Amino acid sequence: MLVASFLLSACELRLKPFEEESEHRMEVFRYDRLESQYLTTGDFSALQQMSTEYPMETRTLIEDILHIGEVNDPQINKKFLTFFQDSTLQMIVSDAESQYANMDDINQQLNKAFFNLKGRLPDMPLPQVYAQIGALDQSIVIGNQSIGISLDKYLGEDYPLYKKFYSASQLKAMSRSYIVPDCLSFYLLSLYPMPDFEQRSQIDRDLHIGKIMWVCNQALECKFFRSKYINMVDNYMKRNKDLTLDSLLRNNDHQPIIKANKG
Repeated sequence: MLVASFLLSACELRLKPFEEESEHRMEVFRYDRLESQYLTTGDFSALQQMSTEYPMETRTLIEDILHIGEVNDPQINKKFLTFFQDSTLQMIVSDAESQYANMDDINQQLNKAFFNLKGRLPDMPLPQVYAQIGALDQSIVIGNQSIGISLDKYLGEDYPLYKKFYSASQLKAMSRSYIVPDCLSFYLLSLYPMPDFEQRSQIDRDLHIGKIMWVCNQALECKFFRSKYINMVDNYMKRNKDLTLDSLLRNNDHQPIIKANKG
């Protein structure tokens, strides 16, 4: 993950009462519950709901995350069920559903952060957010104005299974407190990609991610993400208070930020 390359530190996500029109409230759709129901009991009605109510999410999960075939394969339902019969994956499904039986705190944090962001980026479309269970692959999946949260990647840095596969620095970002910050950062990266990212200089890549993380911190109202590149962006923005976030994120010429931090 791009996010994993930074020195990150969590801070308390302060929750304050705030108002917005009820029809615009964000809430995590519990696709994971239907998924879990089918994978643990073989309930065909749950599978039907997955296919009819969440067709895009189901296609993404089966074809792009699990890579077990195409959704129109006549045998795909059996392949999907068989894939998750592995005892380790069954344990992950059970633990994810137990830890995330209630996601009210995530919903509240999502609302506060995204509406803070919307206030600074008024043309930004608000995404739909859903939860799923993968196979320890991607943490956040970005689709067509949607965000998929893979709960299997947020079971806590002390989750025993993780220690077999991940480094200490990776484990820090695999807890509940990272869900909303990761949703923000990956969604912003999808809206403001840097052209030819891999061909850019290292400082350009670092500052582009630094800008994304700095904006996330503004939405979260705390310094959740930390790096020297975020500090450089912060110094630059303190000297350019009239600069909009949209202009900051769209400008791929980072020389003004570098110059603002010299001396």
